[in-house]
Amino acid sequence: MEQTNVTSSPLPPAGKTRRPGWLAVAAVAACLLALAAFFLLRSRQVRQAAAGEVRTNPIDGQRYVWITPGTFQMGCSPGDNHCLGNEKPAHTVIITRGFWMGQTEVTVGAYQRFAQATGTSMRAPFGFQDQNQPVQVVTWAEARTFCQWAGGRLPTEAEWEYAARAGTTGPYYGELNAIAWYALNSRMLPHGVGEKAPNAYGLYDMLGSVWEWVTDWYDERYYTAPESRDPQGPVGGDSRVLRGGSWLYGASFARASTRFKLQPASSYSDFGFRCVREVIP
Repeated sequence: MEQTNVTSSPLPPAGKTRRPGWLAVAAVAACLLALAAFFLLRSRQVRQAAAGEVRTNPIDGQRYVWITPGTFQMGCSPGDNHCLGNEKPAHTVIITRGFWMGQTEVTVGAYQRFAQATGTSMRAPFGFQDQNQPVQVVTWAEARTFCQWAGGRLPTEAEWEYAARAGTTGPYYGELNAIAWYALNSRMLPHGVGEKAPNAYGLYDMLGSVWEWVTDWYDERYYTAPESRDPQGPVGGDSRVLRGGSWLYGASFARASTRFKLQPASSYSDFGFRCVREVIP
């Protein structure tokens, strides 16, 4: 009898299935992890885009507010008779990227945390009463170093004014006595942060309290040839910009467009700052 060679079928016997190899399992797991990471990132981006959301920075312990992108008129406000030449001409600026900004100026308590963590010396704050006062007597470099330690940076001049105005177009974002400590109501002393009313973005003491260092070099004629998108300021100079007025200065300085300049090594009893960050976990 002729014998027929029978080869085995490539299919598994009825009622049985092949178990996938470890490579297939790994591939499926990787796909699932990638999908989970995508949706987590998407969720975080959506939450991060919510105007006015507040988060605490785990490094410096300060609260930060999410500022959404937008367009505004930078410089001298319409009808503001106190404007100086360095605030003109008013011009359109587009902030294309959102950012987290300190809800208040950096406090004495936050700066003490920084000093202890880094072994940095700290000057005695003027008129010290408690750790909730804005830190003072800081140079531009000291302010920048703190912000870097806190995972961020100093704001640009344009970011600062955009956040200070909070959608308003006048020199102040509210009635001055209600929103700011300045020479006529401060008793010529610093006060705790967050004691006055915030602006529409939820930021406190953007006007008055202490002058705030920003990252820009100063150029008196910078506005005559302005950058329209995310301006970074002049490429160099010998002075840095401060914004917002202080408890030591009058109402004519506590305006959204006021530009003050000093050597970056300067440190006075009414000089402070706040930080911005791109991301807060």
